[in-house]
Amino acid sequence: MKIQRTIYVLAVPDLEKTAEFFRDVLGFTIHEIGDQGWRIFARDDCRIMAGHCPDAVQPSEIGDHSYFGYFVVDDVDDYYGMVTAVAVKPTRFKPWDIRR
Repeated sequence: MKIQRTIYVLAVPDLEKTAEFFRDVLGFTIHEIGDQGWRIFARDDCRIMAGHCPDAVQPSEIGDHSYFGYFVVDDVDDYYGMVTAVAVKPTRFKPWDIRR
């Protein structure tokens, strides 16, 4: 048996604003999936399902992690240049070969 794909699921307070960020800043394509409260964000082999949950407690409010995963890209400098040119603040370089 082989796992064919990973899909992350996010509860977001503003689905349209989140979709705009993933499309305009991170370069994802947005897909409606038949339910007004859900979207699929797709780019290359990455899929993220986002659900409109305006009343959900944000992870930062309960002391949980404010991140859910990492994007591993084939050219980090190119992707970094793309997202920082649009809106994302510069990342920090970590000694374990990760930019946050």
